[in-house]
Amino acid sequence: MAEPTPEVRAARRRLRALRLSLDARWKRSAEQRICMELLRLSALRRGARVGVYLAMPGEVDLRACFARAWRRGIRLHVPRIASRRRGRMHFVAWTPRTARCMNTYGIEEPAGTDGLRPVVDLDVVVLPTLGFDRDGNRLGMGAGFYDRALQRRRDDARRWRRPRLVGVAFACQELPAIAASPWDVRLDVIVTEREVIVPRRHLPGRTAG
Repeated sequence: MAEPTPEVRAARRRLRALRLSLDARWKRSAEQRICMELLRLSALRRGARVGVYLAMPGEVDLRACFARAWRRGIRLHVPRIASRRRGRMHFVAWTPRTARCMNTYGIEEPAGTDGLRPVVDLDVVVLPTLGFDRDGNRLGMGAGFYDRALQRRRDDARRWRRPRLVGVAFACQELPAIAASPWDVRLDVIVTEREVIVPRRHLPGRTAG
């Protein structure tokens, strides 16, 4: 979650409007390409515990790859809001049989907590990304749910190398640079409809996701 400066707020407004303006047919085709590239990542192997998300309007919709992931034996988990006021969420197992409900943001989520896991028990987390840069910095929507969920990995980065963090976005959401905040955890990989980006490495001692 970047510092809410006037520049960051303006970037969020512009990128949200940009996503919502994308042609629906083009967007579906781009999402198919992103899902194909995601499933080619070596980290999404059989038996992997993978955190995904259920898209808000404008976000890259990943549901096209859920059935293929289940067939490959990948165990999917999705966010469930634990406290909106505190910005807390958990990851809960998601299968075709999971009971579902709508949360306060109007997003589908598991109705219960069966299969709940701490985020550091997941092998991969695929994050919705409003903006990104080539250093792996991510601009989110500003609520801070992912920053808080990933706090343990950030606080003990040398010990906790899991989960691998994969950002997904459309190529038009790339920014020249995003000023990282102390609480940020950089993305390990970014997948767009055009390419798979491995962020540039950083100097020792800096959190590099």
